[in-house]
Amino acid sequence: MSAAVTADPALQQRHRTADALYRRRRLVNAVSVLLACAAAGFGLFFLGWILYTLIAKGLGGIDWALFTQNTPPPMQEGGLMNAFFGSAVMCAIAIAIGTPLGIAAGTWLAEYGAGRKIGTVVRFVNDILLSAPSIVLGLFVYTLVVMQTGGNFSALAGAISLAFIVLPVVVRTTDEMLRLVPAQMREAALSLGVPQWKVIVQVLYRSASAGIVTGVLLALARISGETAPLLFTAFGNQYWNHNVLQPMASVPVVMNQFAGSPYETWQTLAWAGALVLTFFVLIVSLLARTLVLRKRISND
Repeated sequence: MSAAVTADPALQQRHRTADALYRRRRLVNAVSVLLACAAAGFGLFFLGWILYTLIAKGLGGIDWALFTQNTPPPMQEGGLMNAFFGSAVMCAIAIAIGTPLGIAAGTWLAEYGAGRKIGTVVRFVNDILLSAPSIVLGLFVYTLVVMQTGGNFSALAGAISLAFIVLPVVVRTTDEMLRLVPAQMREAALSLGVPQWKVIVQVLYRSASAGIVTGVLLALARISGETAPLLFTAFGNQYWNHNVLQPMASVPVVMNQFAGSPYETWQTLAWAGALVLTFFVLIVSLLARTLVLRKRISND
């Protein structure tokens, strides 16, 4: 009986078809894995090349003068103290403007706009703003602020343009983090008679705090290297300035100016500023990842 089944031509054909399909799947899987590894290696190679070039050319410019002296005239020694200060001030103002607005908008989307058409429209607009080129935002703030003040470039205008970059990032992360909070926590708090605003502040924010802070840190890492918006708003300043209503230097703008200059001292400062900025972004990104991992460990 078994020999008759084995000799069945239809059954043998099905076996051959299954074997051919299995070999084809293994071949496709092997090719896919090979291409994925090649793509990863390709990206890591150029990333390593960029980091090696950055360290090799920027490390020589790292000294005490870089953080204690202002940007110098051509062919003279100096530092980037005024640029570091300007970047810190504008980024801090941008975070101060964009974070509360972003958290408030993300809270509304998660708690009040869910399932409504207006909520869908707001999310769509936020996604457009999230992917908008930064130079477009800079031109918008230039028209909205700089032109309306008689062409007066200022650090405040630069901070506003950076805040437009911070806002959609914080809105998205706040919305996503609040929606990840289990509905049982909301229901338990509301069943005890707690007002909804207290539920949001004392329960939801506490549960989603790590994710919200991570979004703020990622926004900070993104705006710290933006150049295009500041060219149209803060403009730049070769001297020390602490007045936010006047033009102010920033590291990305100074890098953009010095890197294309024919002066070796300026080029060295540009590479050193790029190295410091890269390590700052790396530290902020690692801090954000640490917060996420710590939150996952505490939940587990």
